[in-house]
Amino acid sequence: MPAVSPFASKLEQIPTVHASVDVSGLRTDYWEYGDSSSPLQLVLIHGFRGDHHGLEPIVAELGPGVHAVIPDLPGFGLSEALPSPANIDSFSRWLIQFLEVIGADKDVVVLGHSFGSIVVGGAAAQGLTQRRIIMINPIAANALKGPRGIMTRLAVLYYKAAAALPARAGYALLKNKLIVRVMSETMAKTDDKNLRQWIHEQHDQYFSLFDSRDSVLEAFETSVSNDVSMFAPKIHQELLMLVADKDDITALPEQKLLASRIPGAQIEVVEGVGHLVHYEAPDFAAKHIQAFLDEAKK
Repeated sequence: MPAVSPFASKLEQIPTVHASVDVSGLRTDYWEYGDSSSPLQLVLIHGFRGDHHGLEPIVAELGPGVHAVIPDLPGFGLSEALPSPANIDSFSRWLIQFLEVIGADKDVVVLGHSFGSIVVGGAAAQGLTQRRIIMINPIAANALKGPRGIMTRLAVLYYKAAAALPARAGYALLKNKLIVRVMSETMAKTDDKNLRQWIHEQHDQYFSLFDSRDSVLEAFETSVSNDVSMFAPKIHQELLMLVADKDDITALPEQKLLASRIPGAQIEVVEGVGHLVHYEAPDFAAKHIQAFLDEAKK
């Protein structure tokens, strides 16, 4: 029996519209939440191999009072992939251009989770005009040197093999349900059986929606060859970092070190959670995001 979404009832109360825009000749699909007649407050950028669904629990916890947008990153979900070879510069340019196309002004807060944090950091280094940013589970240090550096190296080989194999075998490897489940089991920390099953079902359903094997490989190589610390000297926005003490991708000391390198950065830590703050502690994230949004009104 499928798990019951803990956030479905709240999300159903929020007006949601699916739309698409042309960003430098490429289709980008996005979802708009809340009252579209209100000023846009928040744009959320999801992580590697996910799509907009992953950040919806945070939107659900924020409620209908927050006008938010979540695009599918290029090459994931329904959005077209960037021209090859995609890299952090092209992902960051895409974000800046997407914000311009949807008319996001300087007061809109831009949020990035995981790989999305690198994209947001890269955009900040390229002149992102928005004044306030949020990073959830940011990749604060090189993933190859993180708590699971060996696993990251194995993952590099996995994505390279999937791209090199004949198409049918390559796609089968990327979409292998056992491998996806191992990834999900590794990241999930919750003891709540229903929530844990729902997280796995989310990964089963949305983790394999990508444009091509090459686009996945290029995005993964971008995610492991870059990190937010590379852009720290050029991040001049007000920054809120929401991190977890059991994150297997970036250890807490590295998160605190990153925060110390960015003047005025705020850091909030949730205990007992890993890399899936957006699934396991969206209420924690929403509370601090709402406070950050409210500060801009003062």
